[in-house]
Amino acid sequence: MHRATMVRTITAATAATTLLLAATSPAAAAGTASRTASIGDVQQAMEAVAETPGVVGAIGGAYEDGKPAGQGSAGSRLLDGKGGRIPADSRFRIGSQSKQMVATVLLQLVGKGQLGLDDKLGDLLPEVARDGLVERADEITVRQLIQHTSGIPDWFHKGSSAAPAFDVFDFTTYYRPIDMVKMTRGWPRTGEPGEKFAYSNTNYTLIGMIIEKVTGHSLADELEQRLFRPLGMTRTYQLTKPPEGIKGPHGHGYYPDATGKPRDVHRFNASYGNGAGGVVSTTHDVSAFQRAFTQGKLLPPSLQQVLTQRPASEGGQQGPGLCGGKLKGDMPGGSGPGLTALTFASADGRLQFAMSVTLETADTRSVIPAMVKAVEAVLCPVA
Repeated sequence: MHRATMVRTITAATAATTLLLAATSPAAAAGTASRTASIGDVQQAMEAVAETPGVVGAIGGAYEDGKPAGQGSAGSRLLDGKGGRIPADSRFRIGSQSKQMVATVLLQLVGKGQLGLDDKLGDLLPEVARDGLVERADEITVRQLIQHTSGIPDWFHKGSSAAPAFDVFDFTTYYRPIDMVKMTRGWPRTGEPGEKFAYSNTNYTLIGMIIEKVTGHSLADELEQRLFRPLGMTRTYQLTKPPEGIKGPHGHGYYPDATGKPRDVHRFNASYGNGAGGVVSTTHDVSAFQRAFTQGKLLPPSLQQVLTQRPASEGGQQGPGLCGGKLKGDMPGGSGPGLTALTFASADGRLQFAMSVTLETADTRSVIPAMVKAVEAVLCPVA
């Protein structure tokens, strides 16, 4: 849910910040799948990422025109080299990449006239306007929630603190979405409604609540019916209540406790996800979503631009691209305790490269640049 890289453009700043549906042979699952001439060695790229301090394991998958073009897996499934390699086609948490999917569902509802971009939060969710639970709720619009310009504080951490504002190791307590919103009561706002970009998971917790209110269905059901099933994302699902975890063999992430000892957080409390980052997917499935989104198959252009146009307060224009400017595209990403994941999608929708990295550290300053370097090694191989 924490934003490691929530990137709409590929710039130098990106590096500084933060499944295959078809059956595969055991060899392919280990990361030895064949690759096309235009795709670099995914296995070699993952081995380089796995050498980065703080990384436990890494998997990646490249896709060209919707077809597998290379897989890789390096490091280990568990801490200290235990558990063997992570299956390259295994599931993983995609973190804040979930937000793009959740926003797409909301914008589909806008497209059907079930709500509007200028509708006010207080009208859609009167319960969050009561007693000032969300300050200025009667002024905040749907568009501002989507674009992180609402000024609502982020429940993930209070103020400028980088540490989570909740107990990372509480895997079982269920918090309703409104309980997550309540965590921010009385915290200082980040700005006036519509004034500036300020990333906040609370925006997307509220969006998830709006989707459920408007449709009368759970967010998980709406994602399944509108995205996962139509796009053939058969191994993707939305986490709902703890202690639900990741299905099948997968990489385990770790987070340091108060003594600095890494503790397994692969069952990270699903309550914290909701609309902000609760999707579990695979390299194949998340690439299928990015391909459909980039090619304009999910939203009309006017609504897609709500997500793809950067607010002026976020920096405005597109960056120079990857590989010396030769490859343009988007690279949404996300992270949380014990994980970082990202997916590059070329502007024409033909190329995708998805990657998941499990960690034993809270410091991703060296991990993110290593992941971006891996993207370039795979999608811009040196002849």
